[in-house]
Amino acid sequence: MEGTGKLTGDVAGNAKGPRGPHVIVLGNEKGGSGKSTTAVHIALALAGAGLRVTVADLDHRQRSTARYLENRAAWAQRHGLRLLQLPVTVMDDGQTDALDALIGGDVDVVVIDTPGRDSDIGRAAIARADTLVTPINDSFIDFDLLGQVDPDNFRVTKPSFYSELVWKARQQRARADGGTVDWVVLRNRLSSLEARNRKRVGSALDELSKRIGFRVAPGLSERVIYRELFPRGLTLLDIAHLKEASLSHVAARAELRDLIAALQLPLADRVPREAAA
Repeated sequence: MEGTGKLTGDVAGNAKGPRGPHVIVLGNEKGGSGKSTTAVHIALALAGAGLRVTVADLDHRQRSTARYLENRAAWAQRHGLRLLQLPVTVMDDGQTDALDALIGGDVDVVVIDTPGRDSDIGRAAIARADTLVTPINDSFIDFDLLGQVDPDNFRVTKPSFYSELVWKARQQRARADGGTVDWVVLRNRLSSLEARNRKRVGSALDELSKRIGFRVAPGLSERVIYRELFPRGLTLLDIAHLKEASLSHVAARAELRDLIAALQLPLADRVPREAAA
């Protein structure tokens, strides 16, 4: 397959017994965190590593992930490019059976982008996740999704609604099949500025992670390139097709490699031998 750089060495994690596809859910009920961009980059990175990947977009109104992949197909056709394509299914509340059918399909990975609001199907997806990825912007506005802090010392006072939602979904998953949900919070759009705020947010995340059980990982920085790639459906793995590629794009691609590695996905045994070569 052409058009997507391979990140094969970054998909390995701890071994785990087969339960069908590994389900990766992107969840965040606040918009503007880069959730759909992150979902597409993760999906195409894993597909480029030789894994069979399918995508579900559970926001039938915004359809950001679906439109990203549709833009990719249209751009490839328009310019005669052989870009790696992925199937995407758009779903809405009430289609839990369709979600289960997709998860039960003959693929290695299902990447699910949930709506940026509370929804029945979003909750159902979290309860079916093996890996839950929550991208947040590096600010206390986005941190409020996870927990509340004391305004004087910025210490965590209590978890917020979304954290409680995830907690209940994890309990539901454990009752359903004894499985666990590995929750990873990505610090997206980190800036080199406002070092004091970045440190305070980081300390609060570390404190809260110990209380409610998530891991913190570096996400994607604030870069104009992500907004420019969307109309073409391209990703940082498609640098060969970017005439305006720069060292900044190369650095951004390295961030993506770090992100995939930080997810610690147990997929090494599913990578075809020829893809790992």
